[in-house]
Formats: sequence, C-alpha cells, structure tokens
Amino acid sequence: MSRENAASHEDAGVDDLVGIGFGPANLALAIAIDDHNRRSPEESLTVRFLEQQQRFGWHRGMLLEGATMQVSFLKDLVTMRDPRSRFTFLSYLEERGRLADFINLKTFYPTRLEFHDYFEWCAAEFAAEARYGRRVTAVRPLENGGRIDRVEVLSEAVGGGEQEVRTARNIVVGTGLTPRVPEGVALGERVWHARDLLVKAPELAGRPLHHRRIVVVGAGQSAAEAVEYLHRTFPEAEICAVLTRYGYSPADDSPFANRIFDPAAVDEFYAATENGKRALLDYHANTNYSVVDGELIEQLYRTVYQEMVAGEERLRVLNTSRLSGVEQGPDGVRATISSVTTGAETALDCDAVVLATGYTHVDPRALLGDLGRACLTDDLGRLRVDRDHRILTEDHVDVGIYLQGGTEHTHGITASLLSTLAVRSGEICDSLLLRRTGEQLRAGADRLGVAG
Repeated sequence: MSRENAASHEDAGVDDLVGIGFGPANLALAIAIDDHNRRSPEESLTVRFLEQQQRFGWHRGMLLEGATMQVSFLKDLVTMRDPRSRFTFLSYLEERGRLADFINLKTFYPTRLEFHDYFEWCAAEFAAEARYGRRVTAVRPLENGGRIDRVEVLSEAVGGGEQEVRTARNIVVGTGLTPRVPEGVALGERVWHARDLLVKAPELAGRPLHHRRIVVVGAGQSAAEAVEYLHRTFPEAEICAVLTRYGYSPADDSPFANRIFDPAAVDEFYAATENGKRALLDYHANTNYSVVDGELIEQLYRTVYQEMVAGEERLRVLNTSRLSGVEQGPDGVRATISSVTTGAETALDCDAVVLATGYTHVDPRALLGDLGRACLTDDLGRLRVDRDHRILTEDHVDVGIYLQGGTEHTHGITASLLSTLAVRSGEICDSLLLRRTGEQLRAGADRLGVAG
C-alpha cells in the first residue's frame, strides 16, 4: 500500500484520496490502489480512510451461525477485477489452511461468518491507511485562484476529544447504509433494528420474558433469518412474523436474471433512458428486494406446519398485516398490528419488536456542506453521477467526489451490493489516475504560458 514517502507530488502532506468510511466498498478500493501502487510505484497514489467503528466490521449483528452468503465467493473484493491479486478469497483460504477443505464443501457460498473473517484478513493489511474510531464531522473546500482544488476533511475521535484535519485532492464517501425505521417508531431497549440482533437478543435472554412473545417485522432475507434465529434461541417464546404479503417471496437467483449483477449490466443501465432505468429496476426487484432464499422459506413453512400438527403453534405468520404502532413500557412492548385487507387492529403485548425493515442511504450533501451546494442534480433532485462514480459538480470544482453506493438511480441495482465492488474499485482507481494526469498536464500548460 502507499506510504507517506511514496508521494511524488509537489504538495507534501496532501493525500490523493481520503475515504470516509472503511467498510467492504472502501476496503476493495484500498486493495485496488495497493495493486496499482505495487505495479507502478513511480505513480503511487496516497490514500487514507477514516472509520467511526473501533475496528473493521460488516453487519456484525447479523453474523448468524450457519447463515450463508447470497453471492458467490468469486465476487469477493478483487477476483472480478484481477483474479491474480493476493487478496482473493482463495488466497485467504490457502493462508488459513482451509483451501482443500473448502473445495470439498462443493459450494460457491461460504458462511457469512467466514466471509467476514476474509474481510478482516484483508483489512489487517491496511492498518497504516485506516484510522478507526474517527467520525468525520465536515468537509471544507479550499479555494485556489477561484477554483476548489483541495478539501480539508475534519474528523474527531468517537466519544469526543482529539480533532484531526486531512487535506486531499479527492474524497470517496463509503459510509454504507443506515437502518430504515417505520414512521412514528423509535428504537429502544426493546425495539431494535435487525442489524443489532446478535447484540440485543443475548441481553433479552438474560432477563425474564414477561409476555413470552417477540414480534419481527419485515419480509426480506434478514427478517426470515431473524425469525428462524429467535425461534431457535427462545424455545419458550412465541415468534410472530408480521408481513404485508401472504408470505415470504423467493429470490430470483436464476442464471439469466443474475446477469443484472454483471459488470456489463452497469454500463447498460447507465446508458439507458430514465424510463428504461425504472423498468429495469421494476423487472428485477425480485432479485434483491424483500425476497428470501428458497430453502429458508421452505424450512420456516415446515416449522409452521409441524407446529400446527403438534397443536403448539409457536411460530406465527401474521400475513397481510403491518406494524402501525409501538408503545414501549418497563416490562415490554405493545405492538399494534393492522390488517391490510380489513384495517382491523390487533394489540400484541411482547418482550421485543425486531424491525427487519431494510436500510437507506444518507445523502452525502449534508456532510459536504458548502461543497454539497456545488453538486449537480437532476430534475428529481437526485445527485448526477458520472460513469466513474464521481459526482458531477459546477465547473469551478476540481476535487473529485466519489460515491460508494447511493447511485442506484444512475448505476443500477448493484450500487449497494457486493457483486461489483471489485470492478467498481478498479474504475475509481483508474479515474483517480486519469484525473491526476489531467491535472499535471494543466499545470504544465500553465507554466508554459507564464514562461511565454
């Protein structure tokens, strides 16, 4: 990876790139830049990443035992870009001494726990470039002759205290997703988002269950996994799954449909008309949104049926229903469930409510401040993003502002998924190099103009 003495630019102490967030997306970018720097040390890029977590972590609250990835191990952080890289999942297995054993599993889908360990294995190589426990508080543009060619990235230690400022030519925003919570519902001791399942459930297990009931809201993979986990973990409790549908819908992972996740599909989506983009998202929503692995659906249905036969129904699926209210008390929660078909309401007293209600992106403009006002938008107020994942800005802005996610409207369904991280990181790295070359050419032309 690039080191402090690797910079060959005139501006000492200015990074080529500062990354905000260090999850899988920016980790893949760190690898792409490292691969470039090793191939071309004379053209090294200097980069730093600021991450508010105290160590690398990816959905730790949902690393359920036995839960598998929904993407092939070949869609790791690097293989689709460069299968010869030392950061492939297969290289990780070889170093861990499990390559032959994994091959004997005859699967493309490792457990989520193992893939997280692979991420940590990769992240350990970038201890010098990643600053953990730091929250970015602002991005401040720096003007030079009427142009914005640098930014200062301000951060503070999580919990307060130490302040730090880094200067960069480019930034990349990779802060990930934030939990989506139903309107009027507040998270609390007994109302959790699914992302905190493995943190909150053990705490609940250590207290008396007054109502012996847990409600799970949602129809996607995380919701189904939470239902299965809680049903297994709390054998004395009733688990109520609240779905607006008649049941869980299977994910379409058939070979032709999976082409929507191919790198080439990003090019096609980006070039499509606005109507074409909306149609593609509608056509293939069932590959990713509110869908569940078929085997898990069958497992849950078998459980429901077997309990019906036994006359002890502990797993209840409340279909065509939605959560319409939550009242938190000292000993539990009262969840109000409304029927989609009749509007009738039912109150369920329970020990916890788990919201597997998905995630949403945070608009980066709030963090960008004055720089955000120079970002261009479309007729719907959405950020305009170039094919290289860089926000289009007003002409006086030379700083590159790259996005890792939040670009579904321009780049398609894979914007927040792992499937194209490897290729996207290579595209961003190439863009940084091209922009630096252009900057050097402009600087040379300016010098010649002055000399003449």
